[in-house]
Amino acid sequence: MITGKNYIGNKLSAKGSKTYTTFNPQLNKENEFSFVEATPEEIDQAVLQAKNAYAEFKEVSGKRKAEFLNAIADGILALDDSLVKTYCSETGLPEGRAMGERGRTVGQLRSFAELVKEGSWVEASIDSAIPNRTPAPKPDLRKLLIPLGPVVVFGASNFPLAYSTAGGDTAAALAAGCPVIVKSHPMHAGTGELVASAIVKAAEKTNMPNGVFSNLNSSGIEVGVALVQHPSVKAVGFTGSIRGGRALFDLASQREEPIPVFAEMGSVNPVVILPDAVQNRGAALANTYAGSITLGTGQFCTNPGLLLGIKGEALTSFIKNLSDAIIKIEPSCMLHPNIIGAYESNRRKAVAQKGLQVVADYQSDVQTNYARQTVSTVEGKTFLENTTLHQEVFGPYSIVVQCEDVDQLEQIISKLEGQLTGTIIADDSELSRYPRIVSALQNRVGRLIYNGVPTGVEVCPSMHHGGPYPSSTDSRFTAVGIHSIKRWVRPMSYQDWPDSQLPDALKDSNPLGIIRLVNNGLTSDKL
Repeated sequence: MITGKNYIGNKLSAKGSKTYTTFNPQLNKENEFSFVEATPEEIDQAVLQAKNAYAEFKEVSGKRKAEFLNAIADGILALDDSLVKTYCSETGLPEGRAMGERGRTVGQLRSFAELVKEGSWVEASIDSAIPNRTPAPKPDLRKLLIPLGPVVVFGASNFPLAYSTAGGDTAAALAAGCPVIVKSHPMHAGTGELVASAIVKAAEKTNMPNGVFSNLNSSGIEVGVALVQHPSVKAVGFTGSIRGGRALFDLASQREEPIPVFAEMGSVNPVVILPDAVQNRGAALANTYAGSITLGTGQFCTNPGLLLGIKGEALTSFIKNLSDAIIKIEPSCMLHPNIIGAYESNRRKAVAQKGLQVVADYQSDVQTNYARQTVSTVEGKTFLENTTLHQEVFGPYSIVVQCEDVDQLEQIISKLEGQLTGTIIADDSELSRYPRIVSALQNRVGRLIYNGVPTGVEVCPSMHHGGPYPSSTDSRFTAVGIHSIKRWVRPMSYQDWPDSQLPDALKDSNPLGIIRLVNNGLTSDKL
């Protein structure tokens, strides 16, 4: 049941007078529910409860945290049709997408449950004392990862489930032992409240401390700003635009106690199509990439917004085939009038640039809030000189850059900002002939893809979803997969500490039975 209220721990609260509604872009009308924006008092209450909960939650065993995470997953599934229908009404996305994203969200929660239940993720390390070492004795040193404290998570507009209320950031932070305060995204506040209710019920069912989770409504930036600046908040997770992520990063760095902001931001995800591949498979590649560019109306952080090739008849033919293929695809609905408004504005700005040629522009009538897909092309020299062309146009838009030669292709790649992904399309024997291109692309991205499309992010330990700035604020960390837990922890080292007072993960007897690095060797044995 949607109430429109905030969750302050396990209590619903609506002390404010400012309200707003969500919007159904498919029907082009407001949804029926009204949401009450959190007040400064409610923000303080949520953070205080999270701070108090942290003292207990950080000591909760991996087994109990696993029960909590699995209970959240069960609760989300129990929401069933009410969640799917609300999701669709607030996004314009189809039921299939809602169910797929729900499955991914549940899968993420369960993978973190398995991780913390097993326990070795804390990276326990022990170096035994050598008291008779000369010229100085060696102390006993033991180290593990501990949770940072209360974490603020900002919901993402384009993934109301997988990157929002109970998405990857929240799941990883809870798994680490950090209470979470979600700043719900205003475009899908109803979806957020339903998921929040499942988290709160799961916390109560598994006897987690009150305040381990809160969900705050906000239609503007004020609530988010207050949360990031609150002295008891210790880290921030964000998925969205460069402008939004950078603003939060700056706020956090200006605090008396600066805190980390792990933001996943914009990316054009360059795709390099090497000469043999475009010569031999150009038509098939054009069809594949027409589908990738328009998938989800281009509203993925991994959308292929930039295609790079070497000028010639084969690339010209590819551009023609891509243009023909993409125009045949029926346009689809974007998430919100504000998002399609930004798309149209950024698209107009891009195609107005000198030297740019539009080669595909859907001209037929479309429904309100439906996006017209566009492909443009430009010479490599022009692209190098005009960095406006390097920027993301969030939506079904892509630009094909025609490079003069391999040297210019390498130069262009090297001049790009940091990206989440980079793709190389090559024939079997072709890749080995372009090591400088591979190296240049590797320096600019977090994930290298071979003969595929960037759209689609597998949730598994070997996935890295992040990259050099501005694709993310810290290229060392992923926002997807179990290793994303490392964003919400810090190392703690104990020197000559009594065994009985050590965390279980560091005790001689290894009561958790986890794998530890003991005197430079991995083992699960007792000392």
